Amino acid sequence: MTHKLKYFLIAIAGLFLISSCKKQLDVNTDPNRPVDVPLSTLLVTAQVGLGNSLAIGTGLSQDLAVYTHQMSTREDANEYGVTGTEFFLTQSWPRLYRTTIANLDQIIKDATENEDMVYAGIAKILKAYTYSQMVDVFGDIPFSEASKLLEGIRYPKFDDDTEIYPQLFEMLDAGVADLENTGATNTNVPASDDIIYKGDVDKWIKAANTIKLKLYTQVHKVQDVTTAVNALIAEDNMISSTEEGFMLPYGPNGATDDRNPGFGDYYATQRSNHVSPWLYEIMKGYNSRINTGITDPRIPYYIYNQETATSAPDNNTEYRDGAFVSIYFGSKGENAAKSQQNTVSLFGIYPVGGKYDEGTGGVASASSSTGAAPYRFITYADRLYLEAELIHEGVVDGDEKATLKAAMLESFRQIDYVVSGFVKPTTSVPSIFNEDDNSDMTKYIDEILADYDAANAAKKFEIIMTQKWLSSIGSSIDQYTDYRRTGYPIMFDPNDPIQAPGGLVQPPINGDPMNPGAQAAVPVQLSIPYPKSLPWSQTEIETNPNAPAQKKPSEYKVFWMP
Repeated sequence: MTHKLKYFLIAIAGLFLISSCKKQLDVNTDPNRPVDVPLSTLLVTAQVGLGNSLAIGTGLSQDLAVYTHQMSTREDANEYGVTGTEFFLTQSWPRLYRTTIANLDQIIKDATENEDMVYAGIAKILKAYTYSQMVDVFGDIPFSEASKLLEGIRYPKFDDDTEIYPQLFEMLDAGVADLENTGATNTNVPASDDIIYKGDVDKWIKAANTIKLKLYTQVHKVQDVTTAVNALIAEDNMISSTEEGFMLPYGPNGATDDRNPGFGDYYATQRSNHVSPWLYEIMKGYNSRINTGITDPRIPYYIYNQETATSAPDNNTEYRDGAFVSIYFGSKGENAAKSQQNTVSLFGIYPVGGKYDEGTGGVASASSSTGAAPYRFITYADRLYLEAELIHEGVVDGDEKATLKAAMLESFRQIDYVVSGFVKPTTSVPSIFNEDDNSDMTKYIDEILADYDAANAAKKFEIIMTQKWLSSIGSSIDQYTDYRRTGYPIMFDPNDPIQAPGGLVQPPINGDPMNPGAQAAVPVQLSIPYPKSLPWSQTEIETNPNAPAQKKPSEYKVFWMP
C-alpha cells in the first residue's frame, strides 16, 4: 500500500467515524480506526490529493495537456473526445471532493475549535485554490452544499460559477486573517506535514495574494478589477522569488510511489502518451507562425528522446524528426496506433522528473531518474506573466517588455531550481540559466524580444501568452483557462493546413528516417469544436438528483469567458 493511499484511508475512515454513534464503553473503541484524525494527517492527504487531481498521469492535466497541445495521445482526449465517463476525469472529480475538500473542511472545523489558526488559514487558502481550479475547468459545481453530509445533505446542488468566485476571494482573505491572528493559541502548528511550505506563514500569505492576482486576471474581461489589482500590486506581498513558488513536491521513492505522477505515466508504465509535435515544432523554430526560426534551449530539459537521429524505431513511425518520435493529434494514420514503447519521445527532467536528453538516446525506465519534480500550482514566473498581461490590457501601469523579459528569465531560472533542488538526478545536468551575452538562454530571449519589438499589439500579446504556455509545461489547467479566455497561444488546428505539421518553413518531415520515402500521415479533419469546458463526472450526474443534465462541452462557457 502506498503512503498516499494509506493517508487517504486513515483520513476518510476518521471522517466517516465522526458521524457514527459514540460507543458507551472504551472496550468498543478500535485503536486502529481513530475517531479524531490528526491535523497533520489531514493536511498531507489534502495536499497530495490536490496535486494528484491536477497533474499529468493521474489528474485533469492528463487530458488538458492534449487539449492545449503539449501532449498527444490515443486516449479519450484525442480529437477533443473527453466525456463524463473518461477515466482521469472520473478519478479527479471525487478525489477533489472526498480527499482534498473534505479533509480541508475537517481541518478548518477542528483547527478553529482548538485555535490552531495556522492550520485553519492554510486550509482555507488551499480550499479556495481547489475550488477555483474546478470552476475554471467545469463551470457550475457543488459548492455551498458540498461536504455537508453530516448536516444531512447527501445530494448537493450545483452553484452558479459566477456566484462562487466572489466567495473564493473572501475565503482567501479569511485564510490570510487566520495566519495573521497573533492572538490565537496555536498549540499545534504545521511543520513537515505541510509539504508545500513547511508551515512558513509568510509564504502562505504570498501564495494567497498571488492566487488572488490570478483570479482577478481571469475575470478582468467580464468585470472591472482595476482598483483591486492595483491595490494588490501596491501591497507588494506576493510570490517574488523562485523559492517562494506555490508547488507540491514529489519524492524519489519507487517503492512507495511518491514520484511525480507524470513520471510514472511516461517512464514506469506502458507508454500511450506522446509529446505533441505542435509543441516540438514551436520549440525547434519550425512553426511558420510562432517563434519561427528560433530554437528553444529548453528542449533537452522538456523532452527526452529514446532514439538517436539514425536509430531504427520499434515500428514505422507516424511522426519523426531526427530523434523525436510522436503521433499527431486526431490522426487516423496507419502508423498512429503502432507501439513505440522504446522509441517514443517522453517528457523530460523538468516537467516530470524524467531524463535530461544528452542526445545519445537509450530506452527509458522507472530507474532512469528520480521522478521527484514538483507539480507547479503557481510560480514566480507565472506571477510575472500575469502582470505582463495586465499591463498589456491596461489594467495596471508598467513596462510590458521589461516584465515579459523578467518572466522569461525566471522561467529559465526555475528549471535549474527544480532540477537541483527537487529532482536531484544521479547524473550531471548542465545549468540552463546563464545571463552571459553569448549563452543559449540570452540568445533565445533576445530573439523573442526582437520579434516582440517588431510586432503589433495583438502579436505582442500572443508572444506573452506563448511564453507563459511554454513555461508552464506539465501544469495544464491554467493553460486551458488562458486559451479559452484570451485565444492565445495559437493552438494546433488539424483543419487548418497552414498550422498543420508539415505546413512549416521546411519540407514535410519523414515519418521514418530509416525509410525516407514514408511521409507522416495527414491528420484527420475534425468535426468536434474546441471544448469550452470539461463535462461533469457522469457518475455525479447519474447519482445526484440535484445535478443538472450533462452539458455539451463545445457550448458550455465558464462565466469569465468573453
